[in-house]
Amino acid sequence: MKVIKTQKKKNSFLLKIAVLAFSVYMVAALVNQQIQISEKTRQLSEMQQQLEEQDIRNEELRRSLSDSTEENEDYIERYAREELDYAKPSERVFVNIAGN
Repeated sequence: MKVIKTQKKKNSFLLKIAVLAFSVYMVAALVNQQIQISEKTRQLSEMQQQLEEQDIRNEELRRSLSDSTEENEDYIERYAREELDYAKPSERVFVNIAGN
C-alpha cells in the first residue's frame, strides 16, 4: 500500500509541476504576443500618418500642376536639371572635378 501512495504522490507532484510549467509558458507567450501587437499597432498608426501626409503633398502637387502650364514647365525643367542632372540634347555640361 505504501508503494502505491508514494507513487501517486510522485505522479501528482510531477503533474502539478508540468501544469505549472505549461501555465508559465502560456503566460509568457501571451505577454509576448501582446507586446508584438502593440508594436505593430504603433507602426500602423505611423504608416497611416505618413500616408495622410503624402496624400496632402500629392494633392498640392496636383493642384499646382493644373494651375499654370508655363510655371509647370519651368518647375519641371528646374527639377530635371537640379535633382536629376538632366540636360537638353544640344547642351554641354561641365563638371568641376577640382572640388572647389
